[in-house]
Amino acid sequence: MIREDLRNVAIIAHVDHGKTTLVDAMLKQSHTFRENQTVEERVMDSNDLERERGITILAKNTSVHYKGVKINIVDTPGHADFSGEVERVMMMVNGVLVLVDAAEGPMPQTRFVVQKALEMGHRLIIVVNKIDRPDARLNEVQDEILELLLDLNASDDQFSSPVVWCSGRDGTATLDPSVPGKDLTPLFETILSHIAPPEVDTEQPEQLLVSSIDYNDYVGRIGIGRIERGAVRQGQQVVVANYNNIQQRTPGKIVNLYQIEGLQRVPCEEAKAGDIVCFSGLEKINIGDTICSPECVEPKKFVKITEPTVEMTFSVNDSPFAGQDGKWVTTRHLRDRLFRELLKDVSLRVEETGSADSYRVCGRGEMHLSILIESMRREGYEFQVSTPRVMYKELDGVKCEPMERLIVDVPDESTGAVFQSMGNRKGELLHMSAVGSRTRLEFIIPARGLFGYKSEFLTSTKGEGVMSSVFFEYQPYKGELSRRNTGSLVAFETGEAVTYGLFNAQGRGTLFIGAGTPVYEGMVIGESPKSEDINVNVCKQKHLTNTRSSASDEALRLITPKRMSLEECLEFLADDELLEVTPKNIRIRKRILDSELRAKARAKEKKQG
Repeated sequence: MIREDLRNVAIIAHVDHGKTTLVDAMLKQSHTFRENQTVEERVMDSNDLERERGITILAKNTSVHYKGVKINIVDTPGHADFSGEVERVMMMVNGVLVLVDAAEGPMPQTRFVVQKALEMGHRLIIVVNKIDRPDARLNEVQDEILELLLDLNASDDQFSSPVVWCSGRDGTATLDPSVPGKDLTPLFETILSHIAPPEVDTEQPEQLLVSSIDYNDYVGRIGIGRIERGAVRQGQQVVVANYNNIQQRTPGKIVNLYQIEGLQRVPCEEAKAGDIVCFSGLEKINIGDTICSPECVEPKKFVKITEPTVEMTFSVNDSPFAGQDGKWVTTRHLRDRLFRELLKDVSLRVEETGSADSYRVCGRGEMHLSILIESMRREGYEFQVSTPRVMYKELDGVKCEPMERLIVDVPDESTGAVFQSMGNRKGELLHMSAVGSRTRLEFIIPARGLFGYKSEFLTSTKGEGVMSSVFFEYQPYKGELSRRNTGSLVAFETGEAVTYGLFNAQGRGTLFIGAGTPVYEGMVIGESPKSEDINVNVCKQKHLTNTRSSASDEALRLITPKRMSLEECLEFLADDELLEVTPKNIRIRKRILDSELRAKARAKEKKQG
């Protein structure tokens, strides 16, 4: 049976190329909202972190109706660190819209997601977005897309994919860039004509592959996936099975069943093969599980998710200020929260360590792990994390490390500074080209070479550079690489930072704190331009005398301290430092707080080295 009344598509692209904005326009044109309804921009970016950062973190489902056909749309993240979200939703769709910025062209994440779509044999529709940009390069971008498809060994059908020219912000599309579009009708028509309708068997026993997990305080865990065959009904008895664990067969009952209509989950009695549905009632459901009929238990194979490349150690906070801010502070709370995250994030790995109060957490990159850290601190958790480290592999007896494909767009006068930084970080130039008045450089660089580079890159390009990277492959270890060339200013005693002490300390480097900030011995309060750490006493008061000088009453002027975000703190961390994370504060500290013990440990390390 061919479901002519249904299309399942995903929108994939590099970060900031306009996926969520285009979905907004599709929802508005399909009259999902009332005429007088106030709708926020990027309505699909529903959680606070997504709205604050302007990026999509979690893949989300919506649907529109056009000419009697229901089009299920999956909006996916564009950042490389969340590409696991893209990989798993590929199992739910029959075709993809590949969105490409009309000025930037295909970027690293574009290559990654297109490759995954081609491997699964999906049909493509190329959507060139932001054609109203003044620096749009329509012909060049179209050629770059065709070169990318050739490079990825696309089939003849995939190579001849239709191209739709869009402006997501204006809600217009056209098949001819020289003819302005009026609305998104050409895009909807292309979806109906080019994306194949699901070919399904509704008579066979039901089979539903779970591709996503949500949670609700009232009904518990909610599974989301596409029905592969048969029909699923509310109240039905089922068996949960997993392809990789044949022994796992858990009976259960589907209590609630929902179909996705616009932005709402609408309760339904029954759904047929091809439909994307949400269901509750099965508490131990996981991503990759298959919901089967008790009479025919046949689990379906799930897509292999790319392995993580970066690891950090999460541990219980043991600083002198521990327990002052957090609601959840014990080992049990930390463990439960980390293992609960595994249930909905297929790219994450959490492992026990030799220590009872620390856990090894592996992810796709610094951004991936920093979003987890930020989410946990907002929930009231208090803990500390180590510096990010890359995960090495031994292939054929050779130590190998993850390499990244890095693309930077910089002003012409900044290329020299970028080349120098890449040389120091063992980057290899692959390609160099002019893009308008700017230069595009493509490198292969060790993943550890990118730690801490973002702030240096923005400084060297005067804030005008754009950089993005995606995992390339494992290659033989490239040798030693210094993480940081500067040292830290470390608090010498516990107390409260005062103006006099800070005034004397600010001549030693850049401060991170202001007057009145509580500090403890071993806490990092600034950055030193020298390579070694410097102990400073920011709690030092000015001694009072009975002699009054002419300059004694002059106000001490403090330089505004440098306030760092969570990502900047993670980039700054040295190997002997930890990041203390609480709901109200983020503090960098030394692993060994006592200055004498720290000096002895450093001397012992030098002696052994």
